[in-house]
Amino acid sequence: IIAIDGPAGSGKSTTARKVAKRLGFMHINTGAMYRGITYKIIEEKIDSSNMSKINNLLNNTLIEFYGPSDSILYMDGIDMSNKINSTSVTKNVSTISAIPDVREKMVKYQRQMALGKNVVLEGRDIGTIVFPNADFKFFLIADLNVRAERRKKELQDEDQNLSLQAIMDRLRDRDHKDASRKHSPLIKAKDAIGLNTTNISIEEQVNFIINTVNNN
Repeated sequence: IIAIDGPAGSGKSTTARKVAKRLGFMHINTGAMYRGITYKIIEEKIDSSNMSKINNLLNNTLIEFYGPSDSILYMDGIDMSNKINSTSVTKNVSTISAIPDVREKMVKYQRQMALGKNVVLEGRDIGTIVFPNADFKFFLIADLNVRAERRKKELQDEDQNLSLQAIMDRLRDRDHKDASRKHSPLIKAKDAIGLNTTNISIEEQVNFIINTVNNN
């Protein structure tokens, strides 16, 4: 089990996907799972305080990963790639992710998916909550302006145009919500290896993690 945690834009998703591919491991993007549930809650117009409907949705949604390194999220057989990065999902995912019942269900799914497999998981609480005994833990960080530039490029690739300042404001807000929530906050596990990705390439990040794994 390789756990990669960090805030949005730190490079963890791309790095985790590439590490998994090179090692021949399964890749589980836990952030995508929370975004997928958020998308469904929005689509079905469920109020975030209606726990009965949210739990019903959680209990009746099939979550799977397919494709290269099993890295593409499918929910109820539908590819969610082009649905989970919308502005509305981004705006609401922190609120939905903070709901204890949602986190409990997602953590259960994540542990089941990884059972008996070689897996790279990335998210915000992998090394602290989901797999506190992971074989390797990494915590990625980067300067806010660099993370905003990265996110701006991602959004442009998806035909979404936001100003750099607006993206920075969103990231700053997301960081605060993730770090201050009561359940499973975004924090670095005591035994995690820190990696500042501000001035290094994705390949350098990937090589650092793989070399660390292979040399232990």
